[in-house]
Amino acid sequence: MISQWRQLALSKQGMATQQQFGAGLTGALRAIEQLGYVQIDTLSVVERAHHHVLWSRVADYDLGLLNQLISEQQIFEYWYHAASYLPMRDYRYALPNMMAVRNGENRYYTNVDKNLMKELLTRVSAEGPLRLRDFDMRDKLKGSWWSWGPSRRALDKLFMQGDLMVCGRNGMEKTYDISERCLPKDIDLSLPTLRDYAVYLFDTTLRAHGVFTWKQLLHLKTGKPMRDTMREVLEERIDAGVVTAFDIAGAPSVYVDSKALGQVSATNTVVKILSPFDNVLIHRDRLSALFGFDYRMECYVPAAKRVFGYFSLPILYGNQFVGRIDCKAHRAEQRFEVLSLNLEDTTLDRDQFFPALNGALQRLADFNKCPVLDENVVVALAVTQ
Repeated sequence: MISQWRQLALSKQGMATQQQFGAGLTGALRAIEQLGYVQIDTLSVVERAHHHVLWSRVADYDLGLLNQLISEQQIFEYWYHAASYLPMRDYRYALPNMMAVRNGENRYYTNVDKNLMKELLTRVSAEGPLRLRDFDMRDKLKGSWWSWGPSRRALDKLFMQGDLMVCGRNGMEKTYDISERCLPKDIDLSLPTLRDYAVYLFDTTLRAHGVFTWKQLLHLKTGKPMRDTMREVLEERIDAGVVTAFDIAGAPSVYVDSKALGQVSATNTVVKILSPFDNVLIHRDRLSALFGFDYRMECYVPAAKRVFGYFSLPILYGNQFVGRIDCKAHRAEQRFEVLSLNLEDTTLDRDQFFPALNGALQRLADFNKCPVLDENVVVALAVTQ
């Protein structure tokens, strides 16, 4: 049963077959719509998470595709459980959070200069898309466009309350425009009810994961009204046969997509080196229970206490996570460095696995535009395993 659940979970995530979503722009959009969101991250030890996640699933993925999808009004940037790219079709479900920020209910966006907000919004409206560095900021540190002073906080609040949207990125530098120019003309702007929002969260989790727990359904969502409403939605879906509940001794109940479970085929036995922020990994408790893989990022851990490395990447082999590999892209030298390799599965067929891992590592190096990689580096490291 666990093996079937793993295959289902990976299939829902676009990991079961090559080119499951198609290629290029269309494939990237389909992937984002299936996953519900792709997390944006600033760390660039290897290519940033939002690109890495899509590259892992989409053939012919290119770094410019996200900006193109933004410009075509197919996706937008906002907050899911973190800063993310989301399908434009889901825009209305961001409205409750925007309203909460506007009404001062979010403690992170208080004490912001309202006059400065008005000034910045007027400039963007009159002049068109602007970057943070385009503003004459009294608080700006010399050469530091990422200043966390009053202007940055004002822009952030305008973005979080929905007055401004990100209309493009150059690396991690955002360009802002007023929302009216970024949204499709026919966009649904009706405020969802609490039930609407709960159904959206449920359907997104079901579509993207197929196998989930109650905790995963309510990931970072708090309050008794939300819990009660989600419980109603879940019980309705169980009664309708949409999901099947499985009780496991000593563990939380698991809910499985009833229809999809019988349609799952075996996962391809290929090696994928994933981003630490990959959607399949984000719920750590589920990852441990379903895949037997205990994963924690160590970039925020003091160097002396790290076990696997600063930015170790999980290694997926077929339907199992078999280890992690710590890598670093040296872009100026076009060199991809492997710092350490740690394997947890001692039953691996080494003659099959290591050539596959070498190939996956070279593809990742090429994606990072660092093609210089010792072709035997993984094999050399493997002798210590």
